[in-house]
Amino acid sequence: MMTMRRLACLSLLVSLLVALHAQGESLTIMTFNVENLFDTTHDQGKNDETYLPKRQKQSKQHINKCNKINVNRWRDQCLYWDWSEAVVEQKLTVIGDAIKQVGDGEGPDIIAFQEVENERILERLRTEQLKGLGYQPSVLLEGSDIRGIDVAFLSKFPVTAPKLHEITFPASQRARVGDTRPILEATFQLPDGSLLTGFAVHFPAPFHPTEMRESAYTTLNKLLRRLPNERAVFAAGDFNTTREEDRDKRMLNRWVRIDWQVAHDLCEGCPGTSYYPPRDDWSFLDMVIWREAAGWTMTSSYLANKTAAQITSAGTPKRFELPEATGLSDHWPLVMVIEK
Repeated sequence: MMTMRRLACLSLLVSLLVALHAQGESLTIMTFNVENLFDTTHDQGKNDETYLPKRQKQSKQHINKCNKINVNRWRDQCLYWDWSEAVVEQKLTVIGDAIKQVGDGEGPDIIAFQEVENERILERLRTEQLKGLGYQPSVLLEGSDIRGIDVAFLSKFPVTAPKLHEITFPASQRARVGDTRPILEATFQLPDGSLLTGFAVHFPAPFHPTEMRESAYTTLNKLLRRLPNERAVFAAGDFNTTREEDRDKRMLNRWVRIDWQVAHDLCEGCPGTSYYPPRDDWSFLDMVIWREAAGWTMTSSYLANKTAAQITSAGTPKRFELPEATGLSDHWPLVMVIEK
């Protein structure tokens, strides 16, 4: 009887080991445009006056600077929004809730962020809302965007050699580069001993000429070709390529699919990550793209968009609005799953 029990236990153990081996390793990578994650302090040399407490907006200097803004909505925000500590706390809370949709509350393994003001505010997110989830100190290198927004990484794995790469724009577009961001590169040391290189991107906005986004894709692809062929690589972020631009100018076919796999190709039933009401049009402005190597393969992708703060009554992304401090972002985060 004892022998039979031992055999049964051994058989069960073998079955579990086989199942675990069949499952292999799995990692999740998220891109998340958090729409203007600012603290309450002015950063010297940056146009961050909108994101200050109202008590700091009473000077003639502030009012005069706001009044030079041409877009009515942005001008009113600069003049009247009260970006207080309570507002920042609410913003951080809903961002944290969105991130914790992944991994049964544990969050993705790697997150590429866009529209983060500085390392200080990202560290607040990591050490407060994401406390205890295993994220390493944030990776954010200050870029030159005049708005003061940057790309960044949070990772559960050690990071080596982070660096910024400026995008090479043609001379005809250099007058427009003030509100553009460089590409952030970082290499992650994975638990299996392999290296994974990632690029966090935030390409020029859709109102800029297509030529500027083509320059950004060109720069990114040159960076890819510098890496060893045996290195797994991803790029994640807000590529700002609209559905219309992709349809009319074949952007992904010309600049992405030659060298990369596109994660949202596997996102079943996903309308996009961003919605443009004037044209009733969805786009995957936010993408994760992938070059497989070292045994790592992209297996699925999905939107992390189920919290109440993320969804309007019409089922579209819910931007963060004051004075109510409701919503989260006009972008939904996209998650790619890779397995080995």
